Amino acid sequence: MKNIVKHTLACACVVILTMTSCNYLDVADNFEEAFKYDSIWINKTNLQRYVWNIPTAFPDEGYKFDKLGSFACDEAFSIMISDYTALDYVQGNITPTNLRAFNIWNSMYIIVRKVNTVLANMDKATDLVGREKKELTGYLYFMRAYAYYRLITYYGPIVILDDNVMETNESEEYYDLPRSTFDESVDYVCGELEKAAELMPDEVTPSFFGRPFAGSALGLSARLRLIQASPLWNGGSAARRTYGAWKRSIDGVNYVSQQYDERKWAEAAAVCKQIIDSGIFSLHTVNRMPDTAPLPPNVSQDNFPLGAGDIDPFRSYADMFTGESPFARNPEYLWAQKSSGLENYSRHAFPYETYNGYGTVAVPQKVIDAYRMIDGRTIENSSEEFPYQTDGIWNGRDITFSGYTLKGNVHKMYVNREMRFYASIGFSGAHWPMLSTSNLSKRNIQFWYNLNGNAGKNTTRHLPYNVNTTGYSLKKFVHPEDSWGAPGQGTGYENSRRLEKAYPIIRYAEILLAYVEALNNLTTTHSVKGYELSRDVEEMRYYFNMVRYRVGLPGLTDAELASQETMQEIIERERMVELLHENARFWDVRRWGKYEITEREPIMGMNMDADGLAYYSVVPVNQTVARNRVVDKKLILVPIDLNEIRKSPSMDQNPGYQY
Repeated sequence: MKNIVKHTLACACVVILTMTSCNYLDVADNFEEAFKYDSIWINKTNLQRYVWNIPTAFPDEGYKFDKLGSFACDEAFSIMISDYTALDYVQGNITPTNLRAFNIWNSMYIIVRKVNTVLANMDKATDLVGREKKELTGYLYFMRAYAYYRLITYYGPIVILDDNVMETNESEEYYDLPRSTFDESVDYVCGELEKAAELMPDEVTPSFFGRPFAGSALGLSARLRLIQASPLWNGGSAARRTYGAWKRSIDGVNYVSQQYDERKWAEAAAVCKQIIDSGIFSLHTVNRMPDTAPLPPNVSQDNFPLGAGDIDPFRSYADMFTGESPFARNPEYLWAQKSSGLENYSRHAFPYETYNGYGTVAVPQKVIDAYRMIDGRTIENSSEEFPYQTDGIWNGRDITFSGYTLKGNVHKMYVNREMRFYASIGFSGAHWPMLSTSNLSKRNIQFWYNLNGNAGKNTTRHLPYNVNTTGYSLKKFVHPEDSWGAPGQGTGYENSRRLEKAYPIIRYAEILLAYVEALNNLTTTHSVKGYELSRDVEEMRYYFNMVRYRVGLPGLTDAELASQETMQEIIERERMVELLHENARFWDVRRWGKYEITEREPIMGMNMDADGLAYYSVVPVNQTVARNRVVDKKLILVPIDLNEIRKSPSMDQNPGYQY
């Protein structure tokens, strides 16, 4: 199995064209045309050029339009199906013969095969030695593991090739490989990620920002371990209900374990703790400034991380995403990349027509209601001092804090909310500075989403798909300087620009929340990786409160910590808000076994067909795309391309999809 292909690219392509083997194991079009196969190994320069071309096949994580994630779950909505293929997914239009943008099976296995080929041949580059060779080997393990990680998150159980370099002229039986179980898949990939972490550097210089490092590998491992430990994949009712009958056809083994194993939570906690104890990462904070809002009386005034007394909660959260903070030096990023896709995505938050956006990114009411009040109370249990009110316009004075302006003429329901709400959500009447344009009439605009508002339905009636459908847009990745326009084309947005942004693939806040969730699900003590792990409430309190204090909210109470069920609910709500539009929610609701519950809830928002106070009524979104959403447990996973299934008799299709 470890024989090495010795043909040149040209020869390989000729061979492939005459083959009938599985597409995802073919070695066609895998080597850059600029290189003949053997020339890759002549020296380290050629080898490194080849290796660093491999990750260009991975997608831009910040490009949201054609991926599972926000628009394939309950944290985002749009009626522009042509651009958002994820909307096709939630309407049940994706099949084994019509996968649109979701067929990543072949492209990820191309990466796996490339990595295996390099690992088998890299000793031929005799000038690649020492630390350079060690780190490059680590990067190769990471690339392969990341390809497998993406396959697991889309398809579940994978076909593990290990280090095998598949030959190109074998019989069909040679390529007929079965899928491993889910646990086997996760265990293998996490093992590879840990191997990678041992070889990769602990950090990268700003000039190499975007390149993963040891913490990136451990972060992916922690995420996978948390998924593996969660109810859908770890025995219990969710696993039995969803995958109890799904067995490997060649031997009858369950693809998903039907026996609960608490130790999996401890394994997830151990990887998180390893990251924490590395001392490399910390939550991003900005020092308190003269215009920082005062803290509510129930929030600790101690210095961070024991309180929020010395930080600016709004800027500490917002500046990570808008481009304000230097992203190459952000201590919270376990892995982030500059993203042109994210910049384009942010344009969809700006209203169409006179503000030159596309106006299509809508945030459902469910997300809005998940944000807490400024004192940490939920909207359902707000206090007299900071009440949640739905009975009209505020009619107060403008409030400015941390460079943000809350206008006095907004609805009461948008007053006294937590800082992440103001940093992330564009509600009706929200203030958009757009300071980069030199046209003063286009700066400091309030966008109104009611029927006849300047961002409302009637404003874009000649382009009905370019409209917000819930009354809430995503401001999380929008800097106060950002504006859109095309100088010289009559838009009136002279000198418009956007700050360069990075998309956070893994943040330290996610690791802290994962650690607390894993500990919360332990009922006894487990020894893993040298750690003694249990449901230590003080440990949970300390790390969860870090996330809360960073955004100016109070810490956990003793009563909340005392109940495992209450804490799980708090963690789930916290992840929904903290990690909004960071590719977490889609997989969270699935791993928790709650997909069918959350997706059955209709997409709600403001009454976009009304003006005045009638607009502020919470109603179901009146759009066919919203009404046609399908809830089917087969949509937990993506189907494998039917052509691959037909060519590999031992490889089973995901449940619910026809062969």
